[in-house]
Amino acid sequence: MRRPIPLLALLLLLLAGCTSAPEDRPDRPARPDRPSGQRWQPRPGTPWQWQLSGRLDPTVDVPVYDIDGFDHDADAVADLHDRGRKVICYLSTGAWEDFRPDAGEFPESVLGEGNGWEGERWLDIRRTDVLEPLMAARIDMCREKGFDAVEPDNMDGYRNRTGFPLTADDQLRYNRLIARLVHERGMAVGLKNDLDQIPELVGDFDFAVNEQCAQYDECDTLTPFVEADKAVFHVEYELPTRDFCPEARRLRLSSMLKKYELGVWRRPC
Repeated sequence: MRRPIPLLALLLLLLAGCTSAPEDRPDRPARPDRPSGQRWQPRPGTPWQWQLSGRLDPTVDVPVYDIDGFDHDADAVADLHDRGRKVICYLSTGAWEDFRPDAGEFPESVLGEGNGWEGERWLDIRRTDVLEPLMAARIDMCREKGFDAVEPDNMDGYRNRTGFPLTADDQLRYNRLIARLVHERGMAVGLKNDLDQIPELVGDFDFAVNEQCAQYDECDTLTPFVEADKAVFHVEYELPTRDFCPEARRLRLSSMLKKYELGVWRRPC
């Protein structure tokens, strides 16, 4: 889960959202050709850009982009592909967001406590009878837009005050369900945070996405992904690069400094 945003950063995020519409582009195919039985596998140290707010800037010279799956259309994904990028589809799979177009399809019974973000509430991940078809539809959207991978967010509800008595086993079952749904659609999938369950889940996921492991002295826990030749896409928000980049390079993490609003600005290691 993304860490809570300071008030100033939240104001910047709201301003950035006013200009989030993608640029007009000529008609393109909805998805690139993806060979049957193959999916993308990012390797340790692969540079990346993570942009979840503001007008998308496709010109950052990195091989991987991670962008919001709802906010960007197939043309935006195709344009990034034309520029030689792989593209990850950001989705929230463990929390409900009242601003998404499918928000009304989630029954009140699966909505729990707020997760620290305006308009968001934890989901009862035990209710896979309700959540599986909803998440499958979201992942279908990513596939239809041509994304190469999915970043499912809020994948560690069992360690938070969700309003539900979630257990570690509940989380493992749900995370593996999400991974299976993505893989069945030919895309790669990343494990977002959920550090304690990495030993059990590293075989189910193709890469990891982590926030602030250096600030909280947790980066060593991501080693199983690197040892499995899988990328760890990592950001810090508050530490200067000099305080985390040497260790990140030693651990072969794909690390950068970002601002909390996750706009265009980045400072890579």
